[in-house]
Amino acid sequence: MQVKEQHYYTPEEYLQLETAATFRSEYYQGQIFPMAGGTPNHNRIALNLSTALNFALKRQPYDVFMSDMRLWIPRQRLYTYPDVMVVAGQLKYAEGRRDAITNPVAIAEVLSESTQKYDRVGKFKLYRAISTLREYILISQTEISVEQYSQTENNKWLFSEYESENAVLDMTSVPFQISLLDLYDKVEFESEPLPDTINQHNA
Repeated sequence: MQVKEQHYYTPEEYLQLETAATFRSEYYQGQIFPMAGGTPNHNRIALNLSTALNFALKRQPYDVFMSDMRLWIPRQRLYTYPDVMVVAGQLKYAEGRRDAITNPVAIAEVLSESTQKYDRVGKFKLYRAISTLREYILISQTEISVEQYSQTENNKWLFSEYESENAVLDMTSVPFQISLLDLYDKVEFESEPLPDTINQHNA
């Protein structure tokens, strides 16, 4: 059996392919990986957060972007599309580009079953190579659960967890707060199946 040779792309080849593609892909160190499509809950959460951020930070020196904006991390040779990004001050672009930024202070990802391990461990490690990044937020779409990582003055990361709809996420990188009730507005969690004994009783 012949082993298929792995093809490696330059960033320029990736960008050319991405411009013509009908779906988004991530680029990492020469390889291209198609990105999974989002669910309604995924989109609702990302939209709730980005809309609230955009309103709270209006007329202030911040830009809020959703997943259509590409992020370039030169040290990791990674092009990707975070769910929500916030940039403080002037935008800095990838060299020769106007469609990929390099300087977010905050990134939020909505977790899915297929990507949550990567988002928590692998992607967070890659994101920490961004010199401007001060905050990383992970949001579950299957239950009320938010994980917040905030960089401290001594270059350590402080972890906070929120699991009540009455809790308030207080971001540390920008002047912004949002209740989890608002963050999860219109999100429809799947109900757990009834135990067999209850199903039999109601049959």
